[in-house]
Amino acid sequence: MKKISLLLFLLTSTIFFGQNSAETCEIINKINALIQAEHLKPKPVDDSLSVFVFDNLINELDPSRNIFYKSEYDELAKRYRYNLDDLILKNDCSFLTDIKASYINGLLRTKKVLEKIQTLPIDYAKKDTIRFYKKSFDFYLKKEDLEKVWIKKLRYQILDDIAETSDNLDSIKANFKSIEQVSKNKILANEICRFTTLLDTNTKQEEKLYNFFCTYFDPHTAYFSDDSKNSFMASLSKEHLSLGMTVNLNEKNEIIIAEVDPKGPAYQTGQVKKGDQIISISNQKETLQVSCASLESISTMILSEANKHITLTLKRNSGKSFDVYIEKQVMKDEENSVFSFIIGKDSKIGYIKIPSFYADLDGNNRKGCADDVAREVIKLERDDIKGLVIDLIDNGGGSMEEAIKLAGMFVDYGPLSIVVDNHQEKSVITDPFKGVIYRGPIVVLINSNTASASEFFSSIMQDYNRALLLGSSTLGKATMQTILPLDEEKNTDFLKITINKFYRITGKSHQYIGVKPDVVLPEFYEDVYQKESDFPTAIKNDSLQPFLKYKTYVKRNLIDKIAKNSSARLSDNYFFNNIKKINLKIDQIVNTPKAEVPMTLDVVFKQQKALNALWTEINTFNDENNPLDVYNSSVNQLLLGAYPNDKTINQDQMDNLKTNPYLNEAVNIINEFNGMSK
Repeated sequence: MKKISLLLFLLTSTIFFGQNSAETCEIINKINALIQAEHLKPKPVDDSLSVFVFDNLINELDPSRNIFYKSEYDELAKRYRYNLDDLILKNDCSFLTDIKASYINGLLRTKKVLEKIQTLPIDYAKKDTIRFYKKSFDFYLKKEDLEKVWIKKLRYQILDDIAETSDNLDSIKANFKSIEQVSKNKILANEICRFTTLLDTNTKQEEKLYNFFCTYFDPHTAYFSDDSKNSFMASLSKEHLSLGMTVNLNEKNEIIIAEVDPKGPAYQTGQVKKGDQIISISNQKETLQVSCASLESISTMILSEANKHITLTLKRNSGKSFDVYIEKQVMKDEENSVFSFIIGKDSKIGYIKIPSFYADLDGNNRKGCADDVAREVIKLERDDIKGLVIDLIDNGGGSMEEAIKLAGMFVDYGPLSIVVDNHQEKSVITDPFKGVIYRGPIVVLINSNTASASEFFSSIMQDYNRALLLGSSTLGKATMQTILPLDEEKNTDFLKITINKFYRITGKSHQYIGVKPDVVLPEFYEDVYQKESDFPTAIKNDSLQPFLKYKTYVKRNLIDKIAKNSSARLSDNYFFNNIKKINLKIDQIVNTPKAEVPMTLDVVFKQQKALNALWTEINTFNDENNPLDVYNSSVNQLLLGAYPNDKTINQDQMDNLKTNPYLNEAVNIINEFNGMSK
């Protein structure tokens, strides 16, 4: 009976995917036509594209190389690795049906093996080793080794889970049998559930194919369905549909409700409380069990603009689970909104955090990032600030229009950037505003996650000597994308496509290499963060002959002098020197090739405790020796009186800044500048 069901499943799947083959090819050829016509640097559809798309598609399906047999992979590679380009151009996308059928077959047999392992004891005394690879590796799995490979993988996972149960190894060993049974049951149940989810959910491999095709041309060109386009556009705004709550992972990898906004729909149900564990999430069409669904799929279900109605299954204090139905509401995203403070009663340095360059999507409501920054500057100026820190740390970009407007508010007049299109035609973006909103000294904080529009703004401030940049080199994205429909009549499929490249007014570009700060400071994980240069299809750096004239705010030698003094001041700084030491430990774990690890409880326990110790060292490491005096502007104090619900997040923001060493040095720099100006 099972064999008949499996055959029927594969036959119906083949028929379904066969029906979609023509539509798949139609969409991918529309994508290609648009790319060839509009992309900044179009490339031919050839064997190079075929290899890129095939390899990425297979890596996405089987990153750990434990689903496809080597023989299956070899057969698929022989048929398609160098032929996808020809098939696509011939409007034959049946290869996706073939790949998907092989994948489903692999999922079904692996699930069956896992169910068998559930009933078998695992031999922990047997000598064996395991090795972890950072990058993808060759397919190796043979039919006769499938069960052995999975027992090995599960053995390590169980030992790792057991090691988490206590800091006392002797206690674990004394109770190993009972602890092992609980861990084994949990891990196998989660793995089987994960495979069931992969088989049951309608994962759109077509969309993955479209996106791998797109990213062959550059990392930022992407396919959007109508839903993904709407969600992307909502992410560019500070107001969007929301449940009114935030979640995080606890030490057990459970998803826990971290905060519930009193103004939001989750709070208004009267049933959702901080600390509740989310067991499952449903959008009325599909239900995801949190324990075995990917974080990506969970995040998509929660954030999708199409999912306006969500049912959460929650558990509180290990009690019975219960369902809560929530209808999303349009809310202000406090974590994606500009805010400000003042630092020091005497120094009176203004501080403005810009989480992203969100846009005014309504067009006329003055809700964009630039207008919000202008309002905060006006508030700070009423308290007679003597300098300004603009914080772009972890600002991933957003609206270029907002970045242009913001740069124009701090630059008096002149060119802001040079834009080059796919015809190599140059145009100059000029300051849209005459005059400036603020004339005092400015420090801009940047880091590895400062990207795109925030890099654009930072580079302008640096080239005009309008601000000193402090932090670490930015991501390295100096390209602009636009969203175009694949079919003007349907409006169901879209392409986010790279159409322009930005150059600085000096003729140089930060594409691929990032914006380098005037004062370079270390940050945690700086050798782990993915930069533009890490993407294999990223557009490379080049430069133009300089031809623009512009007037700088101060002479460059003044910025260089202050930067040199700052670097000297920080050369023996405890906080930053210790970040460098911790980063070496992180690099040793993440980037250094791993030796084979013996699969014994002693070794796994030792390895895990070393990782936990490093994690604790990072999370508890701060700069409490010299807390900053951070307080609200007079206007914001009045507003907090009118809106008391905002006091909690305001206090959290303030507390986080008090021990911020990057901000501390920014204040020192502005104080030095003001001292030199007297």
